[in-house]
Amino acid sequence: QVQLVESGGGLVQAGGSLTLSCAASGSIGTRKVMGWYRQAPGKQRELVATITSGTSTNYADSVKGRFTISGDNAKNTIYLQMNNLNPEDTAVYYCMTQYYISGAYWGQGTQVTVSS
Repeated sequence: QVQLVESGGGLVQAGGSLTLSCAASGSIGTRKVMGWYRQAPGKQRELVATITSGTSTNYADSVKGRFTISGDNAKNTIYLQMNNLNPEDTAVYYCMTQYYISGAYWGQGTQVTVSS
């Protein structure tokens, strides 16, 4: 059973920074991708950033230049460094992972609140 545990959310003022972490356990084979999604109240869940096992990254246009995703394969952990946060970044942030032989697994989410 794959489990994802997120940490690092919280309350920050606009212009501030936060770093999210997501640790995966229970691997079921070769991992295809890990990443972060977010869901704001009344909105659909949207992609924030993803990283493959080969460290190829992808970002939503809204976070390019402000957020950085990175991974530590030895620890099965990914990070999301978020800089220059603004109130529009307020959301529940979910960690996701997908293996070549499975669908997506999701964490329980961590709240990020940016005050103006």
